[in-house]
Amino acid sequence: MSDLDVRPEAVRTGGRDEVSAAPVREVLRARDVPLGESTVVRRLLPSLGRRMVGAWCFVDHYGPDDIAGEPGMQVPPHPHIGLQTVSWLHGGEVLHRDSLGSLQTVRPRELGLMTAGRGIAHSEESPADHSRVLHGAQLWVALPDEHRHTEPAFEHHGDLPRVTGGGFDATVVLGAFDGAVSPGRTFTPIVGADVTLRDGAEVAVPLEPDFEYAVLTMSGETDVDGVRLAPGSMLYLGCGRRELPLRAYGDAGFVLLGGEPFAERLVMWWNFVGRTGEEIAQASAQWNAGERFGTVHGYAGPPLPAPPLPATPLKARGRTR
Repeated sequence: MSDLDVRPEAVRTGGRDEVSAAPVREVLRARDVPLGESTVVRRLLPSLGRRMVGAWCFVDHYGPDDIAGEPGMQVPPHPHIGLQTVSWLHGGEVLHRDSLGSLQTVRPRELGLMTAGRGIAHSEESPADHSRVLHGAQLWVALPDEHRHTEPAFEHHGDLPRVTGGGFDATVVLGAFDGAVSPGRTFTPIVGADVTLRDGAEVAVPLEPDFEYAVLTMSGETDVDGVRLAPGSMLYLGCGRRELPLRAYGDAGFVLLGGEPFAERLVMWWNFVGRTGEEIAQASAQWNAGERFGTVHGYAGPPLPAPPLPATPLKARGRTR
């Protein structure tokens, strides 16, 4: 998925200086962002006060939207470097195409994982024959320096491991959770788990104390460590936890995101994650010149041009504003 802002903000993030070693309860405010022709997403990360959770550096939540008789998601071809994209659905379908020649329809609770590495282009759209409701999240994972120039790749995993307990069920999207490990390729210690709670469930799920965590609520209302959250909310939890107490008010679902705090300082601009402004500017120029990223075939429309770079230099410093 793309950041379609025609004047994207340069995000300076990474480093461990501002990571709390103790648990916190910080509600992150979303902002509405148009995506393509007919989809509006709630952007929760990066936010004004929080830039990363482990290696997770971008979180959009969308829907549930009634797209009967509508085109649904329509995101033209666009480039990425230095990251992985995670497509995660609770409703509907997304058709992925990329410059490697991948063509894959991703459905609910299936993992669509694209490793951009040194450079890839892709498009995402609702198929012509699509379900009535579209609901999901798009997430990015920053690649560490030693792997950020790796060869691009796309993975699709339709059968993911699950963990069940009293009143909850979890699908392991990425990394490891409670002993279960996702088949998706990872490059840093990380976890992404989709958790479903039954009405009235009161449980405590296990965490790694060295990880920092956040919860993205997808449906229903959930009390997360004493904070009651509505759908489309995100709660940053910090580090130092061995378990997370939860209570569901009706059937509810959320995505647990976590990982070892990301040590490197990054520059994020438009659809690129790099280390310097010069690197970002080069990738932008190459995309607009039709170089480096290859061609996405089959999408009915032109690719997105990279917007103008900001007037001020792009620098990497800090993970919060």
